[in-house]
This record gives sequence, C-alpha cells and structure tokens, in this order.
Amino acid sequence: MTRPTATTIAWTLALTAMMTGTLLAQPKGYNYDEDKVPQYTLPDALTCEDGTKVTTPELWTGKRRPELVKLFEENVYGVMPPAPIGMTWRVYEQSDQALGGKATRKQIAVYFTGYDAGPRMTILVYIPNKRTGPAPAFIGLNFQGNHAVINDPAVTLNTGWMHNRGDTVKDNRATEAARGVASSRWPIEMIVDRGYAIATIYYGDIDPDFDDGFHNGIHAKYPQLQGRDDNFTSIGAWSWGLSRALDVFEQDDDIDAKRVAVIGHSRLGKTSLWAGASDERFAMVVSNCSGCGGAALSRRAFGETVKRINTSFPHWFCANFKKYNDNEGACPVDQHELIALIAPRPVYVASAEGDQWADPHGEFLSAQIASRVYDLLGKQGIAADASWPKVDQPLVTPSVGYHMRTGKHDLTEYDWKQYLDFADKRVK
Repeated sequence: MTRPTATTIAWTLALTAMMTGTLLAQPKGYNYDEDKVPQYTLPDALTCEDGTKVTTPELWTGKRRPELVKLFEENVYGVMPPAPIGMTWRVYEQSDQALGGKATRKQIAVYFTGYDAGPRMTILVYIPNKRTGPAPAFIGLNFQGNHAVINDPAVTLNTGWMHNRGDTVKDNRATEAARGVASSRWPIEMIVDRGYAIATIYYGDIDPDFDDGFHNGIHAKYPQLQGRDDNFTSIGAWSWGLSRALDVFEQDDDIDAKRVAVIGHSRLGKTSLWAGASDERFAMVVSNCSGCGGAALSRRAFGETVKRINTSFPHWFCANFKKYNDNEGACPVDQHELIALIAPRPVYVASAEGDQWADPHGEFLSAQIASRVYDLLGKQGIAADASWPKVDQPLVTPSVGYHMRTGKHDLTEYDWKQYLDFADKRVK
C-alpha cells in the first residue's frame, strides 16, 4: 500500500481536523499491528549524558533533569523566550451570576507586549462561588474559541484567525453559530460543582495553527528565535502562552496559582505535557490522546510516526526534529522522558480504544517507564510489571494515572471525571 502524499495528508487531516483535534479515521498505510512494532532501545531517563547513573533525587534535580529539558528544547520542541517584559492584562468582563449564580465568570485580555495593538490572548475563567478561599483550577487551550466551550452569550466571540469550518466561521471569523459547539469537551458546570475553577484560551490567539514560516502570532515578536535548528515552534508558543496565563493567576486572589492543573487534548495534549515539563509551577499535568510527539513512544512507530507528523505539521516541532524522520532511534530522547520531567508532580495520561493513530499502548508504556523517576523521588508510579489496563478500567497510583476508554479520539465527560477524581487527592 502506498504512503499518502503530503497533499493528501494536508487535506484529510490538516484541514478537516484543524480546529477540532478529531481524527475522522485511522489513515491507511501505517502500522497498527503490535507484532510489527520495530525493535527499539529507549534512552535511559536515569543515565546522564556523561554516563553517570542517577541514584539520588539531588542528582536528578541538579543534573539530569536540566539535561533532559535542554535535549527536548534542542531536538523536539525548540526554545521558548522568557516571560515578556511589560506584559499587561485586564479583566474586561466579570459577573458573579454565571451558571445560574454558581460561578463567577471572568474574561481577561492579556497583552503580551503591553499594548492593545500587539499580540494578545483572552482567558475565559469560571470560578466556583461556593468556596472558602482561592480555588484550585484546571487550565487548557481550546480549538474553536472560548465562545465554543459553552453556550453563554456573555462570552466574547473570537475576533482573530479561525479555520473556516462550516457556518461557525465566516471569512475566518467566528459567528454566533459557534457558541457552545465544543461544550461536550468542556463540562464546565460539572467542574465548578466539583470545586475547581476552569480556565481556557483559544490556541489560535497565541499562534494560528498553520505553517507560515513563523511570522504570525507571538512568533512575530521573536524573529531571533527562528532560522535555527532549535527554533521557537507552535507547540512551544502554545506552551509559553499557558505559562503566561499562570503569571496572571499568580496575581489573581480568586485562583490558587500553586494548585493549577494543565490539561490538553490531541496536539494540545502534546502542549500540556511540554508546558508541565518546562514550567514546574503547574501542580498537575493531564495528557488526553496526545499521541506522537506527546505521550506515545516515538520509537514504536505505531500509528502516526515522526516523519508523518513532521510532514503534515512542520510548524509544531523544531527543525532538528526532522532529522528523526524514519530515524527515531537516533533521537537522544523519547517521550517517557518528557513525562519523567513532570515528576514528582502528579501526571495523568489517557487514551481511547478507537484511537490507534495515537498509539494507546505506547502512551501507557511512556507513563509506566517514566514511573522509575517518580519512584526515585519517593512518589509511587505505575509498577514495572503492571499490565496495560483493560478498557474503561483506570490504573491510578498515588502519582501517575492512566486509562483507555471506549470510543474515539476525543475529550469526554468520562475523561474529565477521572481527572477530577485524580486531582481531588493530589491538587484540591
């Protein structure tokens, strides 16, 4: 069977799934047979580049962890700039009568360069009114605009670039028909009822999701970080934006910035993992169906491969990552080490039975192998001899959680219930 051309790939996935993070079918011509996974050897998260074995938490924190962060910057996600000097924000809309009086809604405009005409993002937050102090929170990027996560007429329609999808977008701008179209992925009232604030940002505010040579979004302000092998990427930009939201929450008396969990689905699950690995302020990290370049082991070449993702989405990863097309074994890191960078903070990885493109088994193995670092740091992870759990039977340890649910590539209420249960004992 012939491999799909780049043009076919672009039309079948980059266009049809751009704004939803939903794969309509498993593309043909790729391996979905466990018996055909190539033999591979994983790099050891607990062995330093000079061969030193990591046997103490101090050696992990002081030497190996910084090494791994740098290796991921250089080879996968690229470098990110520091927090911008002069960034400002303002709450431009607020009501304590949201969700029938259960929550306070805030809409916060964040100006990355301090002035209205520059790049900006809008944070939508619902905060439970029934609380005794600052609320713990979940934060995640969304695919279709803040107005799409809930049918709330007070939420501002996105005025920036949006992929043109049916009657929800006209001339790349959102329409009223888009309100609430993604609400199944964002059970906001349930989250608030559980005692958590929920914050979301449209990912296209930070960086529009198409390859334009890194001239749009926040990239336009950092041209010095392009034209290099470890360039500032789209996943890097989205992760960077999540950290800027955390900067805002550190100044918000309604949010407990020390108890913020970052969550993401699909490419935004890749983003949440990198955000949590690179910014240790996030208290918990959730990866939902993140697949290749996210939680799944690259060396397995199961479903989506490094070459496939680099061909379809060249802006997601840095230039160096292209060296590992059909050459995953040469990469000095693999995704179990990305999850290990989150330790000792809790992490939850989830898959879907019908999403073989994202390699559910490879996602589980990453979490399991990363657990060696959790164990070293005194935080129990998934045992080395634990079996891949059956569908809809979550495997949860004190620090690492995993489930594979029934269904397709999606973020569902079932997923959220597992994440909230996990957070109750580890964040809340």
